[in-house]
Amino acid sequence: MARPKKTPLALPQEEGVPAAEVAPILLPSLKGSCFDHPLHQGVLHPVRRRSSPTSAPPPKLSKKPKVHAAGDMFPTDWSPPPVEFLNLKFTSGTSESYVNSLDYLLQEKRELALEQKQEKALVHDCPDLNSLDLDEDEVPLTPEHRLLVERFSVSLQVIPPVHPGETVFLPGRQPQHCILDHSNLKPRSQLEALFLSCPPAQQLSFLHRGLLSNLYLHTPDCPVPLLQWLFQLLTWPPETSSGAFGLLWDLSMDGLFHQTDGDKHWWCPSLQEVMEAFHSLGAHSPALGLQGLCQHSGRVLKNNISLSWSEQQDTPPAIALDISLSYICKFLALCALTQPVAYTDGDLLGLIELLCQAGLDVELRLLPKTDLQQLLLLLLQNIQEWPGKLQQLCCTLSKVSGHHHNLLALVQFFLDVTSRSRQLRSQLSLVIIAQMLDQQEMLPLWEEKAQLSSLSQLLTLMKPSSLRQYLGSETLPPCREQQPKASAELDHKVCYLCYSLLTLAGVVVSCQDITPDQWGDLQLLCLQLDRHVSTHIRESPQAMHWTRLKDLAAQTYIRWQELLAHCQPQAQYFNLWKDNSLRLLAWAGSEQGSRNRRKQRTEARGGPV
Repeated sequence: MARPKKTPLALPQEEGVPAAEVAPILLPSLKGSCFDHPLHQGVLHPVRRRSSPTSAPPPKLSKKPKVHAAGDMFPTDWSPPPVEFLNLKFTSGTSESYVNSLDYLLQEKRELALEQKQEKALVHDCPDLNSLDLDEDEVPLTPEHRLLVERFSVSLQVIPPVHPGETVFLPGRQPQHCILDHSNLKPRSQLEALFLSCPPAQQLSFLHRGLLSNLYLHTPDCPVPLLQWLFQLLTWPPETSSGAFGLLWDLSMDGLFHQTDGDKHWWCPSLQEVMEAFHSLGAHSPALGLQGLCQHSGRVLKNNISLSWSEQQDTPPAIALDISLSYICKFLALCALTQPVAYTDGDLLGLIELLCQAGLDVELRLLPKTDLQQLLLLLLQNIQEWPGKLQQLCCTLSKVSGHHHNLLALVQFFLDVTSRSRQLRSQLSLVIIAQMLDQQEMLPLWEEKAQLSSLSQLLTLMKPSSLRQYLGSETLPPCREQQPKASAELDHKVCYLCYSLLTLAGVVVSCQDITPDQWGDLQLLCLQLDRHVSTHIRESPQAMHWTRLKDLAAQTYIRWQELLAHCQPQAQYFNLWKDNSLRLLAWAGSEQGSRNRRKQRTEARGGPV
């Protein structure tokens, strides 16, 4: 069978050139050549052989190309085409599709630079947009488009998950430079005498190098001025406060283990010293009573000493503040555990107020407060006159902040783990609700058995329309263009307040030990919640904060219904069943008795039974 012969590609003839002078050219199949590019496919055109007076004569047709083997059409004397053949300019008709030249690349670079310049101008809100030759200008919305956008717009106002906080500690604070009062101390060794006679900067070097542990650890009695000095150093940066806290803790524990039953001299910082420490941390609030605290203190320097403070600012201020407060809370917790009667009830109430206000600082909102919560539990347990001090404590804590979300966060500082903390959480939440709704004097808030009934009356005032009326005492702006925005802000405030009040209401109920006598009050609470709060919440796709409030109301209602199911009085629950059972037994007994009497009469007559 004969193989098909490959037809050579014939070139077109040039005008004025005889056909015999045109020789066929065999093109090999080259992989990866310039003809495989997509831009070159389909745009190949026949190449004409140009004739010139100086051109070489064409080859004779009688010569045949040399081949390697039979059937191989690749010539042995083939040479690659010249460079001009590879750098062809491919055209499609009369329009040029692509030109691979330096001028074209420079033109592309200029256009790209112009586009980047226009983008930068747009970012910076260039006022003269026409100079940039833009195709589209900013066109104001038509009334129809504006209504469409307003209909499907979503409000960015949400109920914040974190309370706003209070500015208690000023940023950029610089702790007070404390000195060790060694006027009444007698050195017991040369090293101690050297330490006491050194300036404050060198005394800190003793602390950093651990020499103070060799001096005072495992000694019969540690000097109190040294403990006071270490306590004030807890307000310094972590590089210093960590060493001061470690030494203070070791010295206190060593003194605790070595004291006898009759020896109760164990140093605890006073309320005044704790307030001085807070003042050194940057507290400025007048409610803390910190003004003029350090005027009569001999342990605080009033001049600026060039210590290592400037070299210890690697830690962020918020983290450094949290570390210092954590050290103070841990040491006070140790004092509260080992010496429950070291503080009077008045000092305990002052400490609780001081710590709660410090915990509401803006910089500490997102940081855990485990040490603070544990200390508050211990301070509550050490109050001698309880629950006599409960009313005073609730009134004091309810005035720590004026924002409802901050007060809610304050209630959550007290964990629901002890009976006193549960009682404080319930009573304080009820007082805050009444304070937010201006009902402190209207209800018997301090009667323990009347808390649920008072809460049911307060629930009727949590209706969104009532809260809007209460908060809308501030008149809306007279300008009509600002009224929609002001109305939306007022709606958000109403929703935000209702969310906090409803959360506090849930705290009041969850901390109650529901008795059979209070079952009816809890049932009334469920009814009031559904009637005055849940049914008056109007959800909207444009205001998702109302949906979140609706979810909270539904969850609270379900939780209270579960309490109703678990705390339902058994006597009331089984009354109906018990009465029906007795009636059934009486009826069955009467039926059996009547049957027996009929049987006896029948037998007496001698008839069939």
